[in-house]
This record gives sequence, structure tokens and C-alpha cells, in this order.
Amino acid sequence: MVEMRLVAVRVELPSNTPVVLLQEASGAGRTLPIFIGSPEATAIAYALQGQTTPRPFTHDLIGNLLEELGVQLERVVITELREATYYADLHLRSNGRTHVVSSRPSDAINLAARTGSTIYCDDDLLDAEGVQLATEDDDDTEDAEDLVGQFKEFIEGIRPEDFST
Repeated sequence: MVEMRLVAVRVELPSNTPVVLLQEASGAGRTLPIFIGSPEATAIAYALQGQTTPRPFTHDLIGNLLEELGVQLERVVITELREATYYADLHLRSNGRTHVVSSRPSDAINLAARTGSTIYCDDDLLDAEGVQLATEDDDDTEDAEDLVGQFKEFIEGIRPEDFST
């Protein structure tokens, strides 16, 4: 397993598709891009910025439940890519026992961002899907506040017709 850092949530243009970027904590600095939904991206951006909402998001609720029940999220592991879908596991510790629960990566990353838990990626998965991104200049780097603003604009522009097939 390779330890990863949650470095950013971006919007991939021209499709306006949110993507979360996980980067190796050490080593070659490979990045694993995972396309996620807009609500999940907004929630991750809020967590990265440390923003709170008047009412808890689902991920805040789950984190609160885990804390109240004395369950620790030890780590998140991005495990595989199957038929263009990523999979992840939550490794939970309760009463000295470890429990592994399957999760969507976006939900797992959301929980990790809120609990400060470590994110890992399977070695073979990172070898196959990890990319080396060009280093950006500081002037070109979007800060978390700009990302949240972009997501708010994106969500405000969504219409029900956008989801019809």
C-alpha cells in the first residue's frame, strides 16, 4: 500500500466533471485522479477548507456516529479499478477489532478528510493508474476558497434535464 495525500478537488474542463486528486505522500509523487459527483466534490472541498454547515452533511453525520460509538476510522484504502469504477475500503477499529467496510472512494475520502485518517492506494492500482502531473507555479494554483466558489457556481447551474438519459 502507498500512502496518499488529498491534494485537491478540481473541475475537469470542458465537461465540468469534478475530480479528486490523491498524490503519493512520498516517492515519485504520482497522482491518482478519481472522477466523482458534484455533491461529493463540494463536500470534500468544504472539508479541505474546514468549513462547517448549519446542518451536518451525510459525511459529517457518519463521522459523528463513528465518534459517538467509539469507532475509529484507521485508514481508507483505494483498492481497485473495475470497469471504469474505483473501489475503496474503510478500515474501522472498534473494541480492539478491525472491520473492513466497502465504500465508494468519494465517501471514503470525505470521511478521511473529516477525521484526519490516512488514505492509501493499492500498489498495483497506483502503478497502473497513477500519473505524473506537471508542477504548477504558485500563481496558477487555485486555493480552496476558489474551488468552493467554482463548485457553488456549478451546482447552482444544474438543471433536472442535465440528468436525463
